[in-house]
Amino acid sequence: MLAEFLQYLFTGITIGATYALVALGFTLIYNASHVINFAQGEFLMIGGMATVSLMGMGLPMPIAIILAVILAGILGVALQRLAIAPARQASVVTLIIITIGASIFIRGVAQLVWGKEYHVMPSFGSDQPVRIGGAVMHSQSIWVLLIASILVVLLVLFFTRTLIGKAILATSMNKDAARLVGIRTQLVLMLAFMLSALIGSMAGIAVAPITFTSYDIGIMLGLKGFVAAAMGGLGSGVGAVVGGITLGIVEAMTAGYISSDYKDAVAFSMILLVLFFMPRGMFGSRVVERV
Repeated sequence: MLAEFLQYLFTGITIGATYALVALGFTLIYNASHVINFAQGEFLMIGGMATVSLMGMGLPMPIAIILAVILAGILGVALQRLAIAPARQASVVTLIIITIGASIFIRGVAQLVWGKEYHVMPSFGSDQPVRIGGAVMHSQSIWVLLIASILVVLLVLFFTRTLIGKAILATSMNKDAARLVGIRTQLVLMLAFMLSALIGSMAGIAVAPITFTSYDIGIMLGLKGFVAAAMGGLGSGVGAVVGGITLGIVEAMTAGYISSDYKDAVAFSMILLVLFFMPRGMFGSRVVERV
């Protein structure tokens, strides 16, 4: 029983770390612009698919990963400059619809370029599984957890120690006041989209050796990342991480002890329960209006 429980727990933590990274991407853009970017899942797909494609051309894995991440970053900038910036006076709902359209467009182009097949990406290290307490853990899972931990720490340092990070926070708190003190808010928004694309692509690359990758893998991972962000409280980095890990563990336990048929339904049921009892999520801040 213990080995079985640990097996499900490790699986849940691994996939939960991926959800957490996707949720962090949602949180970054929401903080900077109050827009929910439903194209976030496509950055995961671009990271994994581009890496596999570049490795197929003969490039070493480290070079392929770097180029794939750069490509995702460029796409993030393009999304903000070509789709979001021209419509910056539009309502939030309109901007969200634009990101949904961008997601469909990116997925369609990916299907034309890479086809509908699943693509296999080799593990970063050894393919030998790791045994802990009778449970078997994919060696790539350790890489996923390591990469997720490093990215979370780097994000904390970025927002607390760098001028750009503080500018993003200032823009999220009051865009007009940030503009008055000389912060170029459109540049800040562009950087937020680029950063979220970089994080998403790295999450996609890290998880690709476990889940495989295809042109449509970003649909469900993106939705699960949004669920994690909403559960934790949109705008909360800590909430994104906790929401992602919680969602991953509950999903794995449901699939293991009940049936894998219900794991997706459980994810979307959880967001209803959390938002019913805590409308702003587990770590969402209270909103104060001055009248």
